Amino acid sequence: MLEPSISELTASELTAPDELAASEPSGSLHEAASSNQGHSISGTSLGVKAEVQIFLSTFLTIFLAEIGDKTQLAILLMSAESQSPWLVFLGAGLALIATSLCGVLLGKWLSTRVSPKVLDKSAGLLLLMISALLTWEFFQAN
Repeated sequence: MLEPSISELTASELTAPDELAASEPSGSLHEAASSNQGHSISGTSLGVKAEVQIFLSTFLTIFLAEIGDKTQLAILLMSAESQSPWLVFLGAGLALIATSLCGVLLGKWLSTRVSPKVLDKSAGLLLLMISALLTWEFFQAN
């Protein structure tokens, strides 16, 4: 049986592994969470398997989202124009780390004030609004 990816799980499932025990099959995220009590994220013991899943899901999502975007193209151009590509790499890396830190901190803060369902719906609506505005601008320009 296929297990859900970590991105398909809700925040409540990750913060309350005991509630998953009745609904999850063996070999699940719940077992991974209970098998290793030494690791903790936000005070919740997840286990090594769950932590690796979270890391890989985050890495792959961000990596695939960033391939070929305007930030990467800007870095490519700056590196080609400069005589110090390693300084461009360092500056770009630190900037991406800083923006990721802002996102993590804002997400952590929001998670204590807003339910995961409201966050999901709000993010979806925001992306739909941005898409509609970009589509409107495209047709107005042509």
